Amino acid sequence: MGHLRQEVEPSEAGLDPKALARLDQHFSHLVDDLRLPGYLVSVSRHGKVAHLTTYGHRDREARLPVETDTLWRIYSMTKPVTSVAALMLLEEGRFRLDDPVARFLPAFADPRVYVSGSGAEMKTRPAEQPLLIRHLLTHTSGLTFGFYHSHPVDALYRDAGLESSVAPGADLAGTCDVYAGLPLQFEPGAEWNYSVSTNVLGRLIEVVSGQDLDVFLAERIFGPLGMTDAGFCVTDEQAGRLAELYGEDAEGRITPIAGLPLHGRPRFLSGSGGMVASAHDYHRFMEMLRRRGELDGARLLKPETVDTLAANHLPGGADRRTFGSALHREPGNAGLGFGLGVSVVVDPEITRSPSSEGAFGWSGVASTTFWVDPRHDLTVQFYTQVRPTSSHSIYPELKRLVHEAVLD
Repeated sequence: MGHLRQEVEPSEAGLDPKALARLDQHFSHLVDDLRLPGYLVSVSRHGKVAHLTTYGHRDREARLPVETDTLWRIYSMTKPVTSVAALMLLEEGRFRLDDPVARFLPAFADPRVYVSGSGAEMKTRPAEQPLLIRHLLTHTSGLTFGFYHSHPVDALYRDAGLESSVAPGADLAGTCDVYAGLPLQFEPGAEWNYSVSTNVLGRLIEVVSGQDLDVFLAERIFGPLGMTDAGFCVTDEQAGRLAELYGEDAEGRITPIAGLPLHGRPRFLSGSGGMVASAHDYHRFMEMLRRRGELDGARLLKPETVDTLAANHLPGGADRRTFGSALHREPGNAGLGFGLGVSVVVDPEITRSPSSEGAFGWSGVASTTFWVDPRHDLTVQFYTQVRPTSSHSIYPELKRLVHEAVLD
């Protein structure tokens, strides 16, 4: 069991205590106004936790407080973990980024690409090039999510029972076979579209390593990094520390909703969004990335591999607003490129909130987020458990408030 602990005073780490107090005040008001149940935020500088706050409840109805060892459904913050696992196998020479996915997952051998129409009238054509492992890591595969409701291919995902990204009753292998039987939205590599790609990457890890995804992550990442609570399910001993999940209505009020079925090992191991972790766990993971692949003597990746992970891989230095599919051409994606499993700041002058060039990270659907800022030698993580009805204001405000706290 891992508790995250503050290690130095903010001023010792070049952070402004008054600015951090404003950060705490902002989010505590959201709790007091019943818009969040509770939260945890940590800011680390030069490898030391310099600010750590818990406030409110992990279970509002039971009056159980957020604590430093609370467990959180991190949803899409699973993706960077899965991406690191894939890059570990890449370093071992088990595959190359430009290998076809079909070399390991034959169901993806002959992808077809959407042309026009919908439903039974949909027209498709053979893809001009194979789907590559690189495309999975960069979300340029042409795969999608069924819950988008923005493209005719999304509707095919729903028709196949994939609105929650898992085929009914299927495991990871079976679900990936269903993905493979559906057309791609676009030619592989042609656009950026956030998708089920990381689930396919998780299956590729299983095939290449010969281990189930949860076993591989436990043995190769969680164990070496001391991520003592991270995994795809909670034990009876851990269950009392798991935060309740809340949904948000149109007026911003929150009520408990069903979350991931975390009691017992899931049949479907989602490398895209299936993990639970504590702040201590993810702090260890962030620190490994900040230190370019190593932590406390455990080296997961070479420094240059982490540099590649955190570099923008969109063509010509494009950002997600210009290179994204129609769904993603929104102001919030301006100035943000994409690396190998993480968002990357490429132009801080046009981002929605203050940022540093080269900062990278990702978020989860329950309003969790993290980022690593190499320029300021900074790592930040924020946890609550609210699935919002629309784009949440937590992220830009959090980034603005942290940015204001950095003194040098």
